[in-house]
Amino acid sequence: MAQTINELQDAVIEEFEVFTDWMDRYALLIDLGNSLSPLEEKYKTESNLIEGCQSRVWLHAVYEEGKISFIAESDAVLVKGIASLLISVLSGHTPKEILEADLYFIEKIGLREHLSPTRSNGLLAMLKQMRMYALAFSSAHKP
Repeated sequence: MAQTINELQDAVIEEFEVFTDWMDRYALLIDLGNSLSPLEEKYKTESNLIEGCQSRVWLHAVYEEGKISFIAESDAVLVKGIASLLISVLSGHTPKEILEADLYFIEKIGLREHLSPTRSNGLLAMLKQMRMYALAFSSAHKP
């Protein structure tokens, strides 16, 4: 059975708790970013570009069988890591689950407080865009 958003968040928190030093946590984020599959060129469009990010970040969503899958890429490896975290927690869930999710893992792992203000704004912009996709898909696919 698929894991809930909260179970996935708890797994992320556990993964980050192993490291007490923030340099190690940044290294983990960079590793996560490097493991993100490259985004096909056809998705690197203006409409997929996230507003409010210092780096260039593209986010694309696909709606299949009632669930949303996200794919993303950035020209900054740390931002790719942040995108990878959000995707690992939110991808594969219904629009309703995404819209109702309380993403406590961001605070619990100390991500927001350890990001520069521009990176933190980028994180919030990515999250907002993921929720906008969920809202759009839920409106378009009402039973």
